[in-house]
Amino acid sequence: MVGNQRQQGFRQVYTFTSTASIAHGISVIDPNQFTRCFGTYTDGTNSYGLIFGSNVAIAGQISFYLTATDIVFETGAGAPSVSRGRVTLEWISQP
Repeated sequence: MVGNQRQQGFRQVYTFTSTASIAHGISVIDPNQFTRCFGTYTDGTNSYGLIFGSNVAIAGQISFYLTATDIVFETGAGAPSVSRGRVTLEWISQP
């Protein structure tokens, strides 16, 4: 809380079946509105965690970052294929 202002928290979950970008539809005024971003996916056999905050491909991993309009995935060489997954974004509303 800033001063006497109350802010409301929100959470949205996005499902995906590929590493194509996903339009998140969140009106972002300040990138610091996002408080937690995380995700998991499966290749149909095993489960994996997604790394948030990297716009550089990491060998053997899938990471993601946010733009003003999209969730963007970066797939490193040797990363498992995606069968399905979920990304969760949490953010604070602007007063």
